[in-house]
Amino acid sequence: MSTAQRYLDSFPPGVEEFAIEGLDSLDVPLHSAFLSSSPAHPGGSGLGYGATREEARTGALGEMAEMALSIRAHAGLDRVHGSYRELARTEGRDRVADPRTLCLEAGSLYDDDRPLQWLPMTRTRDGEQVLVPAELVVSAPEELPGDPPPGGWLTTVLTNGQGAAFDADRAVSHALLELLQRDGNATTFRALDQGVVLDLAGLRDPDALALLDRLDAAGIDVLVKLASTEHGVVDVYAVGCSRDGSEPAPMMVTACGEAASPDRDAAVRKALFEFAAARSRKAFMHGPLDAVAAATPPGYLDQWLRGHPPERMVEEDRALQAMLAWTRLGTDRLVELLQGSVLSRRRTVALTDLPTRSAGDPVGALTAEGFDVLVDLQPSRGEAVAAKVLVPGLEAETMSYGRIGERGVQRLLEREGPGAGLAVVGADPGGWARVHLTAAAEERLGGPAWFDRAGADRVVGALYALYREPGRHVAALAAA
Repeated sequence: MSTAQRYLDSFPPGVEEFAIEGLDSLDVPLHSAFLSSSPAHPGGSGLGYGATREEARTGALGEMAEMALSIRAHAGLDRVHGSYRELARTEGRDRVADPRTLCLEAGSLYDDDRPLQWLPMTRTRDGEQVLVPAELVVSAPEELPGDPPPGGWLTTVLTNGQGAAFDADRAVSHALLELLQRDGNATTFRALDQGVVLDLAGLRDPDALALLDRLDAAGIDVLVKLASTEHGVVDVYAVGCSRDGSEPAPMMVTACGEAASPDRDAAVRKALFEFAAARSRKAFMHGPLDAVAAATPPGYLDQWLRGHPPERMVEEDRALQAMLAWTRLGTDRLVELLQGSVLSRRRTVALTDLPTRSAGDPVGALTAEGFDVLVDLQPSRGEAVAAKVLVPGLEAETMSYGRIGERGVQRLLEREGPGAGLAVVGADPGGWARVHLTAAAEERLGGPAWFDRAGADRVVGALYALYREPGRHVAALAAA
């Protein structure tokens, strides 16, 4: 039985899936899968890519499983109510995650007496249950029905740290590598791109090499860039555009592929295929509806728009407005917008100088470094299982939502070039946002830390749509 069929057998009948074709002359396989909401299942959707049609199909169904199983697991779950101080006293301090370790938004209203809602996760090192703020456990707003706590949610709900597979360990590893990928590039790419380009001499993966040849033949220059090698993983991303501005849709020049793996060749392969497929994905998600209709089966667009009202697909107005601004720019203007950051070249690192190993245990590696790995498993009615993973101390969404912790502050303090000066330790420079840190973290840094949120917004500027995107077809509807 194929991997795709095992995913299908884990859900009720009615999964709609199809290849998305014809949006890009490169036409790297891109696949869509979605299960409409029904009394039998809340449903979900996914997009997948790969070297083959079957690999792309499997990826789409896996991403659909991540969304659908998370919604199914949490939408009706009772949540614990109380402040961190109350629960630490009643449950034990080691059974409640300290929000100050979870990369909160700098300057947000938080103290240990703030009422929150909590859900349980499992700590891998000892199997104990740990309560975590609910908005950091779920992956979609609809998983939090009912009223928020009196002061509102701590931060925006994100999908970061999700994985799906047919056994728990693989689902957790998949989710954890996503966390490490985003921790590694939180302040080193997009608007803060450090311009570290990989020399790919010595790359051995045959699929990656074949794709590089296809890109070159199509006149597309691609840069594979290094974000980090922390925690024993190689964290890379791929960006690029055509040499002559001939993209079928201008949005394609903003395509990016990200990957993190202990195997440097595997990381490069994933980043390259995600980049190549992202050219079509950008046009599919945000391009004109007539082009989408031509690239999808008859009836798809009407069915999707009937079943997914636009207001449910927009995560935030800022993301929609940023994407709409992009749709009004031509290819040349978009490339110009990216030249000083995304497409920059400041130094070169040899791929063969990066660490690599063919296999690894990211959970064990992080635990050995002193991190706690918290897991929420979400079973299906079949073999598929999804996981949401949270690691206190890892960084995420610094330049989009101002989320930053101790390690993020330290990185910015050491930064030279893009991002330098956005964090300081000591006295408030005047109007900056205080970073939420434990007393121990402030002692290690040498005092309270401050993040220049207004400065970060200025740096991001017109590049915000690189960080957050509206849902499928929302920008096209809004522009119509």
